[in-house]
Amino acid sequence: MSYNQPLGGNEMPRFAGPATMMRLPVQDDAAGLDACFVGVPLDIGTSNRAGARFGPRQIRAESSMIRPYNMSSGISPFDTMQVADIGDVPINTFNLLKSVDIIEDFYDDIVRHGAAPFTMGGDHTIVLPILRALKKKYGPLGVVHVDAHADVNDHMFGEKVAHGTPFRRAVEENLVDPARVVQIGLRATGYSDDDFNWPREQGMRVVQAEQCWHKSLSPLMEEVRAQMAGGPVYISFDIDGLDPAYAPGTGTVEIGGLTTIQGLEIVRGCRGLEIIGGDLVEVSPPYDPSGNTALLGANLLYEMLCVHPKATPRNL
Repeated sequence: MSYNQPLGGNEMPRFAGPATMMRLPVQDDAAGLDACFVGVPLDIGTSNRAGARFGPRQIRAESSMIRPYNMSSGISPFDTMQVADIGDVPINTFNLLKSVDIIEDFYDDIVRHGAAPFTMGGDHTIVLPILRALKKKYGPLGVVHVDAHADVNDHMFGEKVAHGTPFRRAVEENLVDPARVVQIGLRATGYSDDDFNWPREQGMRVVQAEQCWHKSLSPLMEEVRAQMAGGPVYISFDIDGLDPAYAPGTGTVEIGGLTTIQGLEIVRGCRGLEIIGGDLVEVSPPYDPSGNTALLGANLLYEMLCVHPKATPRNL
């Protein structure tokens, strides 16, 4: 079988070529794909700085720097998987709840084709309709959630759906198995103990950022793999889980966050799990003048693809 390959930097300068994730071929839907990259340019669920609607476009632009072979794992996912960029979800810019329905319908189609979606956000509201679509096939999911915030607010300004509420809704709707959910990097200030204790009370594992300071997270991920084993797992990575020294281009920045190395350790530590998709959300290019936040986002999405079960080393 012939697999799609990213356009190489020796064939076309990296500042040119198609404006797709890693300059992969584009197609209209997920038919025939093992995995797909998809953008959700939505930021009307944000509560602070907007701009994540421009995230997918900027992540794609920065992704031209990524080469196909992962020097750490020895994996080139494009040698064993059929992958393409299927474009953006046509959200309704003026209606958040309608957009949530549009996103769910779009991902229903991806799931029907059997492809694993790797999503460029967009704000974190988008994980709710994605989980709704995936649950229809897989049942309640395990989730590795990297974030500065637990996103378990009961409401925001009286609204039940926004970027700070998706994981409370996910628990209420039985989209996730709380015993197989870990939240890593939570930190900073809140409104009450409930901000981090509510997920604990549901059975989730909460790893606050202070527990991650000055150490490798590889031992933590050994524990996470044991916790998550035996069922499908989704990775949801809010770029504000990383410290603003590394990822300033986001809407709700919090000091004392994870390093880029720890971010890589978390994603690479998911290898061996039944990864069925992932997202990278809350990149806001207007606050990212260097492009480094989007570059980090692109690399983390590539690393998620590399831990998909069908991504295997060349010598196997």
